[in-house]
Amino acid sequence: MSDLRELLGIRHPIFLGAFGGLSSTALTAAVSAAGGLGAYGLYGYDGERIRSTAAALREVTDRPFALNIWLPTGDEVEPGPQYSVFAQALEPFYAVVGVEIPARPDRYLPTLDEQLEAIWDAAPAVLSVVYGVPSPEVIDEAHRRDIRVIGTATTVAEAIALEAGGVDAIIASGAEAAGHRVSFLRPAEDSLVGTFALVPQVADAVSVPVIAAGGIADRRGVAAAFALGASGVQVGTAFLATQESAANDAHRRAIRSTAADESVLTKAMSGRLARGVRNRTVRAIEAGGMIGPFPAQNWLTGKFRAAAGEQNLGELQSLWLGQAAPLARLDNAIEVFQELVAGLPARA
Repeated sequence: MSDLRELLGIRHPIFLGAFGGLSSTALTAAVSAAGGLGAYGLYGYDGERIRSTAAALREVTDRPFALNIWLPTGDEVEPGPQYSVFAQALEPFYAVVGVEIPARPDRYLPTLDEQLEAIWDAAPAVLSVVYGVPSPEVIDEAHRRDIRVIGTATTVAEAIALEAGGVDAIIASGAEAAGHRVSFLRPAEDSLVGTFALVPQVADAVSVPVIAAGGIADRRGVAAAFALGASGVQVGTAFLATQESAANDAHRRAIRSTAADESVLTKAMSGRLARGVRNRTVRAIEAGGMIGPFPAQNWLTGKFRAAAGEQNLGELQSLWLGQAAPLARLDNAIEVFQELVAGLPARA
């Protein structure tokens, strides 16, 4: 635990989950200011937006924070002729929010190089990654700039690969966690290991600090994670439910009202497996059997999900949440943080 504090310049080994699309400067800054590591998800951000986001973060906090990116896995599709087929399948959802089917874009995502160039300029304390092992060149450049690198594993084999790749710490993400299952060595469906089983096995397999994620929402989860061999915890849903997050009221209500056995793993919204609420849109897309590949599906649903979010229509949003959602009872990020700190071992 002390290794993480010293390594990252933080007071408490408590990490904010990086929400792709739901991050906010207010929540990131609140967690960092409280002595943890705030994080901001940069999924889909181009270089200009990354630079402006980092500048906005530095206006509200002088504490360390992490910027998170998705590494390309090689199976991402480019805009092509099938675009119109997948777009037409989603037309009823566009109609509900009063948005026309968007024209096919030139690209779905910015390049990794574009994102990294902006991140090097932003110089965060930490670069965190999902969906793979950063290249040696990325690791070397980050370390040259005094930026620590944290990778994310959903299996022991992935953790071993990340350590071999030179990351400074590893997030062991159990299947209970909200949002996307970020597996990269085997399909996500074949990598569903629970936090209670994953964390101690990863801690035994690697020598770098392990950060437990998935199913942690209060002091009890923190205490359990450290008992399992973790050196830190990452918490998502409990912070997502707070007023400082970018979630809207419909999303917060879903967190408060979704039982642990009611969250589901689905590809409906993005084309990749993710945990959230099986709302009207998820049910309809799954029943229709027409789910586009990633990132086409994510881009297409994102256009009506954004409008639905502005209209507070939870049935048409991606309501990501973890199985510990019923434990997310606090509305204020600092209160959540203090509750988590109460679970740290006495030597903290």
